[in-house]
Amino acid sequence: MTDAVFRNFIDGRFDEPSATFDSVDPSAGTAWARMPAASEADVDRAVEAAHRALRSDLWRRMTATARGKLLVKLGDLVAANAGRLAELETRDTGKIIRETRAQIAYVGDYYRYYGGLADKHEGAHVPVDKADLDVIIRREPIGVVAAVVPWNSQLFLSAVKLGPALAAGCTIVLKASEDGPAPLLAFAELVHEAGFPAGVVNILTGFGHDCGRRLTSHPLVSRVAFTGGPSTARAVVRNTAENLAYTTLELGGKSPVVVFADADLDSAANAVVAGIFAATGQSCVAGSRLLVERSVKDEFLARLKRKAEAIRIGDPQDPATEMGPLATLRQRDWIEKVVAESLTAGGMLVTGGTRPVGSGFYYAPTIIDANGSDLPCVREELFGPVLSVLAFDSEAQALALANDTPFGLASGVFTSNLGKAHRMARDIHAGVVWVNTYRAVSPLVPFGGYGLSGLGREGGLDAIRDYTRSKSVWINTSDEPIPDPFVMR
Repeated sequence: MTDAVFRNFIDGRFDEPSATFDSVDPSAGTAWARMPAASEADVDRAVEAAHRALRSDLWRRMTATARGKLLVKLGDLVAANAGRLAELETRDTGKIIRETRAQIAYVGDYYRYYGGLADKHEGAHVPVDKADLDVIIRREPIGVVAAVVPWNSQLFLSAVKLGPALAAGCTIVLKASEDGPAPLLAFAELVHEAGFPAGVVNILTGFGHDCGRRLTSHPLVSRVAFTGGPSTARAVVRNTAENLAYTTLELGGKSPVVVFADADLDSAANAVVAGIFAATGQSCVAGSRLLVERSVKDEFLARLKRKAEAIRIGDPQDPATEMGPLATLRQRDWIEKVVAESLTAGGMLVTGGTRPVGSGFYYAPTIIDANGSDLPCVREELFGPVLSVLAFDSEAQALALANDTPFGLASGVFTSNLGKAHRMARDIHAGVVWVNTYRAVSPLVPFGGYGLSGLGREGGLDAIRDYTRSKSVWINTSDEPIPDPFVMR
């Protein structure tokens, strides 16, 4: 039985849905809430509202400083309501409460950061090579933005889109994932409370075949910011062929964590655990490939095995829980399939590979020694708590293994040798390299990947520019008439 009903937020109002679907609590495997299933007509209303707001004097004439103040207020509201939003996210996605509380509280800093930048991204004066011509470059909002985010870390993944877009003066239609959309639909209440004009931010959820397809192909959408998997990204790119919207893609990864023999092995082991078992491995930057120097492999795997088997699995609402369930049943089915294929192909199970006793979509922390083989678990992004292990004998081999993937989002390097750390950071093909740490983020730092891990960057100072267009303004400062109308100046 469901005990909560959520609504879409369109044009400053919370709509009673014409269609709904059940949202499942992953820790119990049962429905707990009804979610609105936005139709193509709902998407049209949201995009049209965003387009009207973009052109309205209330938003268009608002100063950048005033926009910034709204963003700062929104950041304060997110921080103040982090506990409530965290409980919803944990209920709807299975992420443990100790992580959702901390992460959502930090999300407030992203809105404050972009609030502070709103009146600091500047145009330019260009000293052109033409006499009596003054040229100014203006930065103007790109238009209506379609932001599409997955269920995992959704408040964070929304902030890195909404923050710079609103700071730049854009308007937004945000589509939450149909898997676990509760916290973003509740976040809409804070947008409303912050005082953004109607239509500036619209938040809805629905399914890809109608809601997502219509949103990313809509003729009034000028910018698509997508986070998700490569297969869905390809569909988004095909959709944007209809509106030629400027598109950025933040996709998945098969991130390597390289541990050299000279590393602090205790610290490295904790980082590996954080990289693959935190959030039940359901992170785009999950360190799912461990590359460890052969001379310390056995010792390091023994440490990891002890740590993995000591992880407390349980109710995600319990602050003592260290690992909760997977978000969906289909995700667990996929992981079990890939693990079985990998073991059949020669992988050695170090630990895990089972379902803990009880209800819900739980899966034990799993470590597979790939024995130097190109197993499915080494190649496929599982999006779960499965670590694949490969050994290396030299720095060159470690680098080759690290780069042996079509993905390139994140990576980790553990060594006490500063020169080695710099060489690896320089040559690893990934958008993020963590050295002697893992899974750290900041609003000040750009984030994104190479290859199948996506296109473009989110976060940092330059993100605002991705939500603007440049306009060149040419001013004739001479009092003399144009001498020859048939010669280009």
